[in-house]
Amino acid sequence: MSIKASERMKSFGPGIFSRLKMAVEIKKLTSESFIDLSLGTPDLPPIEKVRKKLSEESYKKTSYGYTLGGLVRFNEAVSHYYKRVTNVNIDATTEVLQTMGSQEGLVHLPLAFCDPGDVVITTNPAYLAYEAGIKLAGAESYDLPLLKENNYLPQIKDIPESVAKKAKLIILNFPGNPVPATATKAFLEEVVAFAKKYNILILYDAAYSEFYYTKEPLVNLLSIPGAKDVSIETNSLSKSFSLAGARIAYFVGNADAIQILKQLKSNLDYGVFSPIQEAAIVALDNAEEITEKVREVFTERYEVMSEGLTQLGFKVAPSTSGMFLWAEYPDDLDDETFVFNLIEEKGIAMVPGSAFGSEGEGYVRIALVQEKERLKEALEKLAKD
Repeated sequence: MSIKASERMKSFGPGIFSRLKMAVEIKKLTSESFIDLSLGTPDLPPIEKVRKKLSEESYKKTSYGYTLGGLVRFNEAVSHYYKRVTNVNIDATTEVLQTMGSQEGLVHLPLAFCDPGDVVITTNPAYLAYEAGIKLAGAESYDLPLLKENNYLPQIKDIPESVAKKAKLIILNFPGNPVPATATKAFLEEVVAFAKKYNILILYDAAYSEFYYTKEPLVNLLSIPGAKDVSIETNSLSKSFSLAGARIAYFVGNADAIQILKQLKSNLDYGVFSPIQEAAIVALDNAEEITEKVREVFTERYEVMSEGLTQLGFKVAPSTSGMFLWAEYPDDLDDETFVFNLIEEKGIAMVPGSAFGSEGEGYVRIALVQEKERLKEALEKLAKD
C-alpha cells in the first residue's frame, strides 16, 4: 500500500524549527554549558498555590470526566481578571471561550470565519500559527511589513481598498512575537476604525500583555471605544502564569464571534482537563501577585541582554514590552547560517528572523528565558573570538 499525504500537507512541511531543534539537541550532547535562547518556553515555575491546586484536583476520583465547554468558574475568573487589570467588562456567559492553548485557537479560528479565497491581513514577520490557520482555511494572506522606520508597527493606511474589501480577518499581535513592538492607543483606534469601515473582524493576540517594562500597563484593544463590536482577543496562561505545558487559553470579545467559535469548538474536542482549569482559576485570581514578579524578572533580563548585545554590535529593536529581543546581528551571513554557526561555535541557540517571514532576514529572535547570570554567560560567549 502506498500512503500519500494530501495536497494540503504541502503547506505544512518541516521547516526551520525542526532543523533548529535537531541541531540544538545534537550540540547539547557535547556541550555542558549550552544556552538555549530559541523557544519562548517560560523558565519560571507556576507559584506554589497553583501547583498545589493542580495536584489536589488531579488526585480526586471525580476529576477525570469530559469538561466540554469548560467550567463556568473559569469564564468568571477571566471576566474578573479583565475587569481588574484592564477595566474592560467581559460577560462570562457570552463573551468568553476556553481553548486548549492559544495555538489551537489561533490555528482553528480562520476556519470559523473565512471561506477559500478570502483574505486575511496579517504582518511580516509574524507568529507562524497565523499562517498555518490561514492555509488550513484555504484563505489568502496579505502581509503588512513590520519595518524599523515605522517602529515595527504595520501601516494600516497602506492597505489597498481592493484588499480591504475582500478581507474577512485582520490578525495583530502586541506585544509582538517575534518583534516585541508595543501598540499605541492611536494605532489601536486606527485599526478599530478600519475594521468598522470594511466590516473586518480583528483577532488580537495578547499573549504577552503582562510583559511590560514600564510603570503603566499596556493599552488593551478592548478598552478602545467600539472595539468589542469588531474584535476578539486571545490570551493564554502559558507565558504570564508559567502554565505552557498545561495548554489552556481563552478568547474574549464580540459575543457573536465567540458563539461562532463555540460552535466550531464543539466539533473539535471535549474540553481541557478540569484540574488544569482549577489551577488556571487560581492563577487568574492571583494575577497581580504573579505578574508583578514576572515583570520584575523580565525587565531585568531585557536590560542586561539589550545593553550587552548593543555593546557587541547588535542593533536591538527598542522595546518596552514582550519576552523576546529582536535584533540585527553584526555579520554579513544570512540569518540561518549565522544562527547555525552560533549553535556549533558558541553553544548558543537563537531563531533566525526569516523563520517568521521575509522581512525578518538579517535579524534574530532571542527569548529571555534564562536566568540573568546565564544571559551574562551567553554575552561572554558571544564576545569571544
